[in-house]
Amino acid sequence: MANRAQNKALATIFLFQGAYFVVTGIWPVLNMASFITATGPKQDTWLVEMVGLLSASIGLTYLVASLRKQRLPLVLGYATSVSFLVMDITYVASQVINRIYLLDAAIQCLFLTALTFFLIKDRSASGKLQR
Repeated sequence: MANRAQNKALATIFLFQGAYFVVTGIWPVLNMASFITATGPKQDTWLVEMVGLLSASIGLTYLVASLRKQRLPLVLGYATSVSFLVMDITYVASQVINRIYLLDAAIQCLFLTALTFFLIKDRSASGKLQR
């Protein structure tokens, strides 16, 4: 029974992350001007749109897996969040992008923390985690 609740919790995490990726991903495609107002000037808007579409695609993958109760893309979840987190911190620190991206870094940290927490809890409950 606990395993079922933990699976539901993981699916919920992916549901929220998926919605976040879809919304933030399509934003620059739908309204680049407001995106630039919020995040700062961009040199290559086509690249911003491409990253946005890729983000939305990943988000759709999370949403479909969560809603259909399919196997969750755990590796993609970790890899994507770590990628955004590293880029956000690196390029804010070097003053290439606006500090607003630290908000995204914090959201990625929350996703990684929640994902890790429930995976460790799931492995502990199933006896797969050995100390």
